[in-house]
Amino acid sequence: MTITNKDKLIIFDTTLRDGEQSPGVTLTVNEKIEIAKQLSRLGVDVLEAGFPVASQGDFDSVQRIANEVGPLMVGREAIGKPITIAGLARAVPADIQRCYDAIANAPHKRIHTFLATSDIHLEHKLKITRDECVKRAVAAVSFAKTLVADVEFSPEDAGRSDQDFLCTVLSAVIEAGATTLNIPDTVGYNMPEEYGAMIKYLIANTKGSDKVIWSAHCHNDLGLATANTLSGICNGIRQVEVTINGIGERAGNTAMEEIVMAVHTHPDFFPVYHTINTPLFFRISQLVSSLSGMVVQPNKAIVGANAFLHESGIHQDGVLKNKQTYEIISPETVGANTVNLVLGKHSGRAAFRSRLQELGFGELTEEEFQIAFNSFKTLADSKKRVTEQDLLALLSDQVSSSAGENTTYTVKSLQVVSGTSFATATVQLQNTQTGDVLIDAAIGKSGPIEAVFLAIQRLVGKKIRLLKFDITAVGQGVDALGQVSVKIAEGSASSASSDSEDSVTETEDKDAGLNEATYHGHGADSDIIQAATKAYLNAINRLVANESKRILGERKVDV
Repeated sequence: MTITNKDKLIIFDTTLRDGEQSPGVTLTVNEKIEIAKQLSRLGVDVLEAGFPVASQGDFDSVQRIANEVGPLMVGREAIGKPITIAGLARAVPADIQRCYDAIANAPHKRIHTFLATSDIHLEHKLKITRDECVKRAVAAVSFAKTLVADVEFSPEDAGRSDQDFLCTVLSAVIEAGATTLNIPDTVGYNMPEEYGAMIKYLIANTKGSDKVIWSAHCHNDLGLATANTLSGICNGIRQVEVTINGIGERAGNTAMEEIVMAVHTHPDFFPVYHTINTPLFFRISQLVSSLSGMVVQPNKAIVGANAFLHESGIHQDGVLKNKQTYEIISPETVGANTVNLVLGKHSGRAAFRSRLQELGFGELTEEEFQIAFNSFKTLADSKKRVTEQDLLALLSDQVSSSAGENTTYTVKSLQVVSGTSFATATVQLQNTQTGDVLIDAAIGKSGPIEAVFLAIQRLVGKKIRLLKFDITAVGQGVDALGQVSVKIAEGSASSASSDSEDSVTETEDKDAGLNEATYHGHGADSDIIQAATKAYLNAINRLVANESKRILGERKVDV
């Protein structure tokens, strides 16, 4: 089958909406904009930038993405148009209007509205009849259509809805003006054959089905999100709703890289083609992992650290003779090559700027570029060779720490003394809101990192519980860059251990309350103590910045 008689597969990315609903993930506006730029460069067709009515912060981030990312054409020359910016809205006029206000300035914009259709949701959550459900869905789509031409409708929990009732609802919203119909397996319940058969039935029995694009949005509760989505494609789906690394609510969403590479690897099997710039997958995977704090498992398909490694002697022998013996995808196809950069401590600004452009960071301001260049020079002084992964780690760290008004505390100085019995740390912070310089010291029984964390706790005046601490080396060798990811929650004084007023209490994630707010932080440095300090303070800055959001009661939804 040639590309001329295939349909284009529309890639709808919801990393910044459904992906951010992953427990513990809270992205700053700057981080969302950076991810959005990379998604645009990747070739994503539609970007669901957020849920504007959820909070003022969510509205502001969607609006800035519409203004700053919506018009971009970098890397999209082959596609011929900028990315479509979508916002999510419940089937409520105020939500829909708020969504439009946020995306209004995007050259291409879409309102995505949803309403539950399964009997269990209608009876227990919405407490409405099926007839009322149809009326609300039609009213929502009709109103959205007065604001934009591109309207998407999702029947929430479609996977457990009565299919004939679904046909009634979908026929009605098509008549009201919907241009895309998304069929979500909201709770990850369906089997692949079941989901594919449902799509086929809906298309065959919905009036006007040929006038709209059919979309799949699958969750991974049973580990079947990718399989269900691919089954949907084989039965008429032409848009897939996906996230980078498969992040999302509960067990996550369908992973974009898995869908695209399945289609890419089987050009004669699927009735669709894609226009994604696949060599950028590995880079954006690392960026999203760093900024979200969601570590990619080593054996993750396509972008995992082990995805292209071979340990078995038989496999190694085969690969040495011919890579195709055990590699169905070349590492270069998804940008997973580990070629060392021709950059070092003697490299100049022009060479460094050129390399940043190749990595997708060509739109840095002069101030941002100078910060990145200084970080590179510092690293190059301690390493003979700087790798692409090193640069991506440094840039992710810079994006995390440049949260603008969200950065309350910065490190001015850090002094650590460690021995076999205990460690001491003296930390000096500056409050960027007041200009005050704060200094304190603490003793860590478990080592220097605990001492640093305790000192920071005392300086910011908060009890912090450390829920997760991950440290990884970027590259190999004793001079490898250290990357630290932490997850924290604010705890009361009673959460400290009884034998010390100052302590860092560690708990498993399961010990945290289901509704407890958690915050992640990321840091990278050639010194792991410095990296840990950056990560911990980054998480605390998120906690401080989101206290007002918690008071206002930010809403999140699962479609």
